[in-house]
Amino acid sequence: MKLSRRLAPDVITLQAFECAARHGSFTQAATELNLTQSAVSRQIKDLELQLGVLLFERIRQRVVLSEAGRRFLPEVRRLLAQAEELMVRTMAAARADQSLSLACLPTFGSRWLMPRLPDFLARHPDTIVNIASRSQPFDFEEQTFDLAIHYGQPVWAHATCTYLCSETIVPVASPALIRTFAPQTYADLDGAPLLHMATRPKLWALWFGDAGVDPKAAYRGHRFDQFSTVIEAALAGLGFALVPLYLIGQDIAANRLQVVFDKPFRTENNYYVVVPNGKQENPVSVAFRSWIAGEVSASPDAPAILAGD
Repeated sequence: MKLSRRLAPDVITLQAFECAARHGSFTQAATELNLTQSAVSRQIKDLELQLGVLLFERIRQRVVLSEAGRRFLPEVRRLLAQAEELMVRTMAAARADQSLSLACLPTFGSRWLMPRLPDFLARHPDTIVNIASRSQPFDFEEQTFDLAIHYGQPVWAHATCTYLCSETIVPVASPALIRTFAPQTYADLDGAPLLHMATRPKLWALWFGDAGVDPKAAYRGHRFDQFSTVIEAALAGLGFALVPLYLIGQDIAANRLQVVFDKPFRTENNYYVVVPNGKQENPVSVAFRSWIAGEVSASPDAPAILAGD
């Protein structure tokens, strides 16, 4: 990709713009950047000439973003953050023979991958990993990851999805809550305090339907945006939760959580390893994909429990 030198942004100038926008003052921006006020003012003027728009308006003793400046600021902050992330990631991997950047589902990463990752690093001791949480598909051309762990359908632009495993959810709760409500039938959970995953609001309704129950209160209860928070809420006794079995193996083994009914439910989506186009043959990526597939198939509480169905 060949960039026009006239259009390529100058990072130093963008820093001056972001700093001035944050403070509403060229003088305070100059102090933070260790520059003179006139230097900052000149950088902003040059940027405005390059863009052909007015970025700031002077009101009394302050400078205020114009409408064009307000639209420009979020993109500038994103670009500066990406530049900083690139530098930090490169510096972190400078002494390593190879590096791996992985975008991972938050709870999958913290509860399933992290306890197993030392094994991968022991097999590849000169590898530096960079793991970031991502819940939704993103543009690999804008975010330079080597691969991603994805839950959903095998659809991702400019990338290839390879099936990893399916997902089975089970109803669980703290032992104290189970003793309090003492549910004997599936229908007894209808009306009990339920915990919900905000991005999967129909989960309880689907589970009740699969159990042959016509629920009246399947959508009532507390909502959380990640399974990790749903699990913590269940551990705290806030309600009954439907969570993937592979995420709570240790909690069940330690009797912090108990399966309320032996009524597992397989969700309609699956887990995939996603590799961007052009990085299929990256050696460390290939090694990681082979390793994680082996871990999934070997783990008794892994999400692949129904992979052969």
